[in-house]
Amino acid sequence: MLAATPSFAQTKPAAKTAASAPAAAAAPAAAAKLVPAQSDITFTFKQMGVPVDGHFKRFDAQLAFDPKKAETGKVGLSVDLSSATLGDAATDAELVKPAWFDTKKAPQATFQSGAIKTLGGGKFEIAGKLTIKGQVRDVVVPVTLTQAGGTTTAVGSFAIKRLDYNIGEGEWKDVSVVANDVQVKFKLAFTGVSPL
Repeated sequence: MLAATPSFAQTKPAAKTAASAPAAAAAPAAAAKLVPAQSDITFTFKQMGVPVDGHFKRFDAQLAFDPKKAETGKVGLSVDLSSATLGDAATDAELVKPAWFDTKKAPQATFQSGAIKTLGGGKFEIAGKLTIKGQVRDVVVPVTLTQAGGTTTAVGSFAIKRLDYNIGEGEWKDVSVVANDVQVKFKLAFTGVSPL
């Protein structure tokens, strides 16, 4: 149950001064491009004590990020909530209803980064706003970047409380049936990211 913003402003170049470098050198790095075929967003929760795994089939991510200047970066993610699947058509049909994701009123979940902190060794901590069903919460997402063959892969996981986002309303608020804790995991592959 992850969320993010469909678009965001790239970092602005520093204002020109008489001694500044040419405009081309001051321009922000081009935004990276998501590689959907190599990316995945999954979620796990417990129902009656038994782990249940699901994933989202449609999502997009926006990244304007230089690993050497992480604090100036921007990360956005948008998830099509109607694409959630637990692997069973009948259950999936329930997920889009008002008690769960209510996709007619809130078709997307979004995440928009705020502060990005470098932890070293390709590890970063991204604080931002997660929005699901109109509920906005602060989250901190640990991310590890690896690079190979021109592709940068961001992996990480974080936990949310489903009731913070009104996921599972009415009779489904009973956390003894469906646990409140949901673990979200992601692997997002990008091209166009500067070397670590």
